[in-house]
Amino acid sequence: MPHSTQLYQHVPESRWPIVYSPRYNITFMGLEKLHPFDAGKWGKVINFLKEEKLLTDSMLVEAREASEEDLLVVHTRRYLNELKRKVLRPLRTQTGGTIMVGGGFHHCSSDRGGGFCAYADITLAIKFLFDRVEGISRATIIDLDAHQGNGHERDFMEDKRVYIMDVYNRHIYPGDRFAKQAIRRKVELEWGTEDEEYLGKVEQHVEKALREYLPDVVVYNAGTDILEGDRLGGLAISPGGIVKRDELVFRVVRGHQVPILMVTSGGYQKRTARIIADSILNLHNLGLIGPPSRDVSAQSSDSPLLPPAVP
Repeated sequence: MPHSTQLYQHVPESRWPIVYSPRYNITFMGLEKLHPFDAGKWGKVINFLKEEKLLTDSMLVEAREASEEDLLVVHTRRYLNELKRKVLRPLRTQTGGTIMVGGGFHHCSSDRGGGFCAYADITLAIKFLFDRVEGISRATIIDLDAHQGNGHERDFMEDKRVYIMDVYNRHIYPGDRFAKQAIRRKVELEWGTEDEEYLGKVEQHVEKALREYLPDVVVYNAGTDILEGDRLGGLAISPGGIVKRDELVFRVVRGHQVPILMVTSGGYQKRTARIIADSILNLHNLGLIGPPSRDVSAQSSDSPLLPPAVP
């Protein structure tokens, strides 16, 4: 029997499938200023959407903090005991938000963190769906962060219910050869890949992935670290290219009548918040996201104040 959790809640029809909490934004004795990640980007995205009159606070779904019992669905108690730090509360709230509808901490697996990721929220979300939602027994992860998603790949290495497509810069962190064995559709990119090549490959391979394995749900890891000028991503995708990428993924997935959960993952420049907001506005204007009845969700996460590897 699944354990009792406070993460699921009734969502009124008046609310959008956008999960957020002010606690996502990290402030810890000024340390956030020393990190390349924009630790307040989630609040900025929401503020941009408010300025555009797309939503108000009353339309958002409030994320709840994942409890230790929730996290033990994937993580070992020993690993969690090593993470007893107050700074991690925002990450637990982001993880809770991912589970509710489905962060983007894709370098974290059940027994170890890495790449600024402390909790395996993608793994947790899928395991919660499998255990608690009738009719969901097949999932696809479409990971378009600039980095290989080695955390969820390690977690689902032997699980044939989960199909993983990963598109990433082959030359950067983490270079996890073992984890690559779990990728069923692998697209490795070169330094400086630009819009035309990138968007062509994304559209082609997302369509092929869904034809090869039609899931009950798609988890889309929509990292913005593919943006030109991102020192950690090493790719050269324009702001418009990122907006178009998200549109392509949603069009193809929705065309197959599959629910999609979007998490915003990595992105290490101040301008990424505006790009994420523009993408959400574009998806709304095209009718690809809307009321909860459409089964589409947008969320956030990937990185905050942790060192490149967590013990």
